[in-house]
Amino acid sequence: MNEIISALILAIVQGITEWLPISSSGHLVIFEKLLDYQGGLTFEVALHFGTLMAVFVYFGKDIVDIIRDVIRFEFDTENGRTGLLLLIATIPAGIVGFIFMDLFEGVFNNLYITAIGFGITGLLLLISSHDIKPRKENLSYKDSLLIGIAQIFSILPGISRSGTTMASGMLLGLSPKAAARFSFLLSIPVIFGANILVIGNERLPPNLIWASLVSFLVGLAVMHWMFKFVLNSKKNLRWFGAYALLLAAGVFVYLFFF
Repeated sequence: MNEIISALILAIVQGITEWLPISSSGHLVIFEKLLDYQGGLTFEVALHFGTLMAVFVYFGKDIVDIIRDVIRFEFDTENGRTGLLLLIATIPAGIVGFIFMDLFEGVFNNLYITAIGFGITGLLLLISSHDIKPRKENLSYKDSLLIGIAQIFSILPGISRSGTTMASGMLLGLSPKAAARFSFLLSIPVIFGANILVIGNERLPPNLIWASLVSFLVGLAVMHWMFKFVLNSKKNLRWFGAYALLLAAGVFVYLFFF
């Protein structure tokens, strides 16, 4: 298949799966195998940069307010407290990702690990779709740390970062929309930090800007769809959980019989 078409498909896949709780990294592994296309880490950074920009557009006002209060050390406000909670939740994955970066890169294209990751994601989504804890409006600092610890596992392919953090938030009592908002805002330091580790102070190649643009546009549309239709009920997440489990089974069947 033409390389440009393959790259375009991967950009669309990234835009769709980054904000759905079904693991964008796992889907990129599968589609790169199917398309026989290896874009490399810089290409994947370009795709993630695009979907990251979608967060800045969708939550632009929230982000500005949070940064303003954090800079002023006004942690007694709602925005300042949210900024502190995001910082706490970022620390675990940041430390583990930095120390074991080479290890995680080595297993990124492993389909066995990807299949297991999809299975874990599916089970977590199915469990979190039930009302286990009473509903609450705000996270505690301990809750934020627990979400951050759960996020560590999403470094592995197939384990959805958004799915893991959203499910953790709902299991702690947040509504689906509140859990998703925290999850998407939490993606900013995590994805931004991971991109810095990969490309350092290098600039994104101009020929990959189009890939970022495609993943940005698709990601923004999917994010809007999630908040408008999907996150009205946590029961809707069961469909994504079932999909992830079926995908895990499908990958295992492929590995064992083909």
